Amino acid sequence: MEKSRAQLTWSLVAIVGFLTVCPVVMLALGSFSQGLTAFGDLTFDKYVQAYTDPALLDVIVNTVIFVLGSSVLATVLALFLAYLNTRTNIPFKGLFTVLSIVPMMIPHLLFSVSWALLLNPTNGMLNTLLKNALALDAAPFNIYSLEGMILVEALLDLPVAYLIIAPAMASFDVALEESSRVFGAATWRTLLRVTLPVLRPAILAAFILGVVRSLASFAVPSVLGMPGRVNVLATHLYEMISLGFATDYGKAAAVGMSVLVTSVTLIYVYRAFTAESEKYVTISSRGYRPSVIELGGARLPLFAAVAFLSLLMIVLPVAVLLYTSFVPYTMVPSARAFAAMSLKHWHDVLDDPLSLLALKNSLLLAIGGATLGVLLSVFVAYVTVKVRTRASGILESLTFLSFSFPGIVIGVGFMWFFVQTPLYATLWALLIGYIATYLPYGVRPMASAFVQVHSHLEESSLVCGASHLTTMRRIIVPLLVPGIVSAWILMASMFIRELTLSVVLSRPGTEVLAVQILKFSDDGLWGKLSALGIIMIVISTTLVIAATFVGMRFKAADN
Repeated sequence: MEKSRAQLTWSLVAIVGFLTVCPVVMLALGSFSQGLTAFGDLTFDKYVQAYTDPALLDVIVNTVIFVLGSSVLATVLALFLAYLNTRTNIPFKGLFTVLSIVPMMIPHLLFSVSWALLLNPTNGMLNTLLKNALALDAAPFNIYSLEGMILVEALLDLPVAYLIIAPAMASFDVALEESSRVFGAATWRTLLRVTLPVLRPAILAAFILGVVRSLASFAVPSVLGMPGRVNVLATHLYEMISLGFATDYGKAAAVGMSVLVTSVTLIYVYRAFTAESEKYVTISSRGYRPSVIELGGARLPLFAAVAFLSLLMIVLPVAVLLYTSFVPYTMVPSARAFAAMSLKHWHDVLDDPLSLLALKNSLLLAIGGATLGVLLSVFVAYVTVKVRTRASGILESLTFLSFSFPGIVIGVGFMWFFVQTPLYATLWALLIGYIATYLPYGVRPMASAFVQVHSHLEESSLVCGASHLTTMRRIIVPLLVPGIVSAWILMASMFIRELTLSVVLSRPGTEVLAVQILKFSDDGLWGKLSALGIIMIVISTTLVIAATFVGMRFKAADN
């Protein structure tokens, strides 16, 4: 038994190691190579060219402001929402659940595009409406700016920050705050001296994860930053490899190494903070009940603020895309606009061979990739949860490593690898890249499911003469169906909307939905973009609803 487990563990270490370490090694080697056609001809020239580029300083400054600004804003908003939801009597608390889940169904690319449609300085719907209403000479807002990028990225990262902070806030024993008030401390002093210090690990974890996500973000910088000539590292790399006549993958790899090292370091700091949070447990008995703070006259105004945030995050982005898909060109909603509505953009998209090819490729990658990814995740999760050896620890670290990979950076690493193989410019390259990048999203729910399965069940099957494979197929897997379904749906929805890796690896014939939508954005084809975007949202939403339905069915069956 132990021998077979060891063989399985080391086999998985080899597979996952290839998926995660290979692109990093190739990225490092590529950064010292003359070019894709001169791989192995080592030189330091690419580092010299990359880090002496006069434009790099402005890019780094923009990146720091963008990353820190969006992370701080997302963390503050998440802290505010978590406090209202867990500690106060604000009405309709179910709205917070919607805030934390529904935005995840909207791909970042489409969310960014919707804000460009609303607040671009030329003909943004909201800007035009305000100009006409207030008789202004110029648009009051410019979404193609660093401030606009920070706002949109913060709204995108808010749900994840909320999901980290809210549980910590809910498990905080308010007796500590009450003791502070008994000794005469004011509310703000209690908040600063008691509440925030105890919640510090969760707050810092949310902030650091926001930094990692915004550092890897490509959708917001490409849609909102590039038109306004506000470049950050992600778009700086994109311009090196995708724009112009002389792409320079070596120079991109040299810059990418710095981004990768920063991201990996931040992820391990994040893990340290989440582990440290165990030291701040303040609930010690089952009788704990969090007290509810009466908001009094502030109850309705605060609820209005939350409702407005919901409007910004959920209703407005989807509504503006749906509206734009029916009007002939960007128009402020009016009787004339509604009279001009038609299905032309929908017909154009459904008759467009490239759009249909992108839809077919995305569905194929989502279904096939999620199936292979979950199959690998089952075995990886089994080893990391049930096999406690040094090798399983290595496997867990390798699996978690890919969580820190910025898509466009690791895409460059994969490019250096695939160009040396027959896989270059094929869907197989995208499939391998997707699974390598999103493997943690499959392993996490599977690991949680394995924790619930007692090892005695497996041991009893083996004692009765069943093989390990039979035990896994007949005993373990049936008990893991809810976790398998959740992992499959999560990976499939990620593959449907994937952009950052795709812009590097996609080639003619292997276009996917996100890449096609980005092309429509670059060409200003907002109607066709919106129609194709709504199709993407419908597919993603259907997957999430299906996952929820299946989970409820299995939960009901267990009861």
